[in-house]
Amino acid sequence: MSIMPLRRVATATLLFLSSLPGFAKDAAPAEPIAVQMYTLRHVASLDEQLKIVHHAGVRAVETVGTQNVSASELKRLLDTYSIRVISSHVQLADLRADLDGVVAFNQAIGNTVLVVPYLGEQERPTDAAGWTALGEELAGISKQLQARGMTLAYHNHDFELVDFAGRTGLDLLFEAAGPGLKTELDLAWVARAGLDPAATLGKFRGRLFAVHAKDNAATGQAQDEGGFAAVGQGVLDWASILPAARAAGVQWFIVEHDQPRDPAAVVKAGADYLYKHLPADAAR
Repeated sequence: MSIMPLRRVATATLLFLSSLPGFAKDAAPAEPIAVQMYTLRHVASLDEQLKIVHHAGVRAVETVGTQNVSASELKRLLDTYSIRVISSHVQLADLRADLDGVVAFNQAIGNTVLVVPYLGEQERPTDAAGWTALGEELAGISKQLQARGMTLAYHNHDFELVDFAGRTGLDLLFEAAGPGLKTELDLAWVARAGLDPAATLGKFRGRLFAVHAKDNAATGQAQDEGGFAAVGQGVLDWASILPAARAAGVQWFIVEHDQPRDPAAVVKAGADYLYKHLPADAAR
């Protein structure tokens, strides 16, 4: 056999192997991009969900609780697809009731960042004093986690952005919590609250663990998807948002869509957009 056919065989073999889960872990993309697993919740199985993430070229996820599996099973599947967990959404009620259990599960899967993702209506403060009190409570939980080598962050929707005499509920919460509580800013919800995402990023400079990178569709469009759109396919001004995120020290850009018609397409489109448009010196 001549040299050229041998080279072709070797190249074809390498391409085939590189497409397999778990091959060449060190060759994963360097950009700080992850996928929020909530986006994929309606996909048939956890295995299929992680396969979608892998095929989109992403090697990091933000989980939702336990993903309804044991820590050992979740770690096995993550390792199969060369994916790591950068953070996990954990309900405030679980942090209050079983902090030890939450910590143990996340340590077993190699995760060190816990994020309060949402407050049910009965948990939401209704005045400035309430937001301050919640911030103080989260400060206490944050200190307990820091003692175990973990970090606490808070993820917003729009209800935290109600104004109280010139300061939003989110402002009051973080002022009371102190620097130990990190920010996971959901940019689509910031825009839905009538605020400028780029300007809001600047307010949290230096404490931004991550942003949820998702888009809003134009008014009246994508109503069957909650009015959301894939990153770069909606109305948010990413040309101003991405440099502002870099300047504010965002560590991770987490692709998310609350109600995707086609979860795999949304994840791939969002990842592709960020890989193409993230500044070269984006924070990690």
